[in-house]
Amino acid sequence: MPTGLQDRAQPSPQTAISYSASVDSLTHTYTDAHGRAVTALADLSLHATRGRVLAVVGPSGAGKTTLLELICGLQSPTAGSISCEPAALMPQRDLLLPWLDALDNAALALRISGLSRKQARAEADPLFVELGLEGFQSARPHELSGGMRQRVAFLRTLLSGKELLCLDEPFGALDAITRSQMQRWLTDALAREPRTVVLVTHDVEEAILLADQIVVLSPRPGRLVAKIDVTLPHPRAHTDSHVVALRAQAMRALGLQTDAAGK
Repeated sequence: MPTGLQDRAQPSPQTAISYSASVDSLTHTYTDAHGRAVTALADLSLHATRGRVLAVVGPSGAGKTTLLELICGLQSPTAGSISCEPAALMPQRDLLLPWLDALDNAALALRISGLSRKQARAEADPLFVELGLEGFQSARPHELSGGMRQRVAFLRTLLSGKELLCLDEPFGALDAITRSQMQRWLTDALAREPRTVVLVTHDVEEAILLADQIVVLSPRPGRLVAKIDVTLPHPRAHTDSHVVALRAQAMRALGLQTDAAGK
């Protein structure tokens, strides 16, 4: 397992595309609290390219969180197939344990894998500097800002050692300023860390700022309605005309109208 973040190798144009996750003709139905069958996803196919960020956007109830749980093996699909590398899920809430300090929370995946507390803390500690958390190793979760808590949660996910990271609305609970800061931070972290990411977000602009490809889902049951490639270099600004144009394209795919400014 790496003890530090490393520069991400960029594949050459001749390199064959490989996928960390492939979802083919996926359908998933569950029973709700009233005993009714609910189809969350229907005939969905998508592929997460190794080392890239795939964003999944769609209206509430489109099955986005269900998709991540299926990829991570927390549920089994009703029909279709999923082929993927071992995945780690970062849920919407950071779920930090209040009785542990930040370093122990970050090192939790290492403890679960069998390392002693001393070994796990020693391996996680250097990354606090690289992720802008230096000096907060001993802080309890309630002493951290929302953005810092999310960084600890991301570090815990990263230290799981999984090639595939599934992030479920990781910045949804943050204020606009902190959210923007965390988007820039995540871009920098992923530029140096060779992992594949499937990012679920309800924020179309966030998807454009972070992702290499966006898939748009329909209202429930979630079906694929559009794929949008994002080839813009990082960093990306929300005021960039190309970002505005892509946002308008995604909003149209969602069935939402936008004005000339893309708002």
